[in-house]
Amino acid sequence: MNKYILFTLSLMLLTAVSCHKLDQNPKYGLSSEVVYSNPSNYIKVLAKIYSGISLTGNQGPAGSGDIAGIDEGFSSYIRILYNLQVLPTDEAVCGWPDVGIPELNTMTWSAENSFVKGMYYRIYYQITLANEFIRETSDEKMEERKFTEAQKQEIRVFRNEARFLRALSYYHAMDLFGNVPFVTESDQVGTFIPKRIVRADLYRYIESELLDVEDKLLIGRSAPYGRANNVAVQFLLAKLYLNASVYIGENKSVECAQFCTKIIEANHYRLDEKYAHLFLADNHLSDEIIFPIVFDGMYSQTWGGTTFLVCASIGGGMSARASGVNSGWAGLRVTPQLVDLFTDSALDGRYLFYTRGQSKEITSISTFREGFALPKFKNKKRDGTNGINDAKTAHVDVDYPMFRLADVYLMYAEAALRGGGNIGTGLEYVNRLRERAYGNRNGNLSSISLQDILDERARELKWECTRRTDLIRFGLFTESTYVWPFKGGSPAGQGVSPHLNLYPIPTTDLVINANLIQNPGY
Repeated sequence: MNKYILFTLSLMLLTAVSCHKLDQNPKYGLSSEVVYSNPSNYIKVLAKIYSGISLTGNQGPAGSGDIAGIDEGFSSYIRILYNLQVLPTDEAVCGWPDVGIPELNTMTWSAENSFVKGMYYRIYYQITLANEFIRETSDEKMEERKFTEAQKQEIRVFRNEARFLRALSYYHAMDLFGNVPFVTESDQVGTFIPKRIVRADLYRYIESELLDVEDKLLIGRSAPYGRANNVAVQFLLAKLYLNASVYIGENKSVECAQFCTKIIEANHYRLDEKYAHLFLADNHLSDEIIFPIVFDGMYSQTWGGTTFLVCASIGGGMSARASGVNSGWAGLRVTPQLVDLFTDSALDGRYLFYTRGQSKEITSISTFREGFALPKFKNKKRDGTNGINDAKTAHVDVDYPMFRLADVYLMYAEAALRGGGNIGTGLEYVNRLRERAYGNRNGNLSSISLQDILDERARELKWECTRRTDLIRFGLFTESTYVWPFKGGSPAGQGVSPHLNLYPIPTTDLVINANLIQNPGY
């Protein structure tokens, strides 16, 4: 199965706006009974669940969008996740005046923020798709349909992949929103009002689901590219345990280190030789990316995802052709705080900032030349040629590295410092990343602290949707002890209320579902 299979197979069974609003009209003249009666259709429906993390609708970049209430181009899972995880932090600002973006830059959002609502409903759209698929792939259903044992076993793997994808969306719901609606395959859509689950209980549910499917997915790189395997499950468990102090008030560093060790010792994945290779148009060749979100300039066109990350970071005097596209959107830059973490900019290969004609300091978010640019994602291949690209609309061929091995090394090192593993081993893992970054030019550390880990995470994982979660875990997201330009709306930055550690539940859902309670402070 090649890189493009998830899009060429994608078959829409039903469309959901949220967990409480579902369009049950069959698409393309097909009913669920017809679709699920044929075992060859199951991979096609599964493909729709996967593509829901990258695409926005059924007609390419615009038309027949999956969710309502937000511009379809803004509604890509990865694009909204980036906006919520990166724009309110010290990693980036976006100069566009589009409704919702200035409030993310300044941490002044409300329950009506379009990107907050877009992420919430995108998450529950995914959960609804997964629930339906899991319901229709039960052993009882397959027995009724008289499938062979071989067909049943293949479909069970698909079902457990859907359970992983549902757990991933619930993880984002828990991380971003805290206490949220809860629905599973046991709940028939439209027949009830979803109950509310508190964050700690959702944590335990996600943990139990991941532990149950860990040994039921394909092993390592035997899984087709773009599909989840047992290592992706182990990665998400490690991430869950790393942040357990935030989610349930418990230190789960031992468990985090254990799952990181599982991944590392299995040796299915290895660090890419060059850091920049991870963000190019042929990054599907990388041995480091554990779980990619697949994009393609011809077959999966969307204004979100990596097209957004490539094009929005080009402006000023920059060449769009140097990034393999036709034009830049002049939006995203980095803060001086991120730049200043690179004390050896001439040596560290992760220093990918564009500085010509750009000032490091930011006094005006709307002025693209204020703040260094970061053309980290490029629609270029390793040999310098362009990736697949629609000449008219500049959609790119870069996959998004949702999970990669470098993060596993950093999670282990942090877990070790928090009492969960061997600090010497953690230091070794950090230095592996620095040896790649510095090309073995004396970049190694002799010791590590928690601050070193936080800084190394910023250097290594910048713009990979980890920063908000990391700052919250370190107690620095809302506090006045660490600020950056326009944090809290002040040009110099200022502390904000701790209630902003969670995003609000959209007002629409509060009105419809009396079981829900707004997060404190909103």
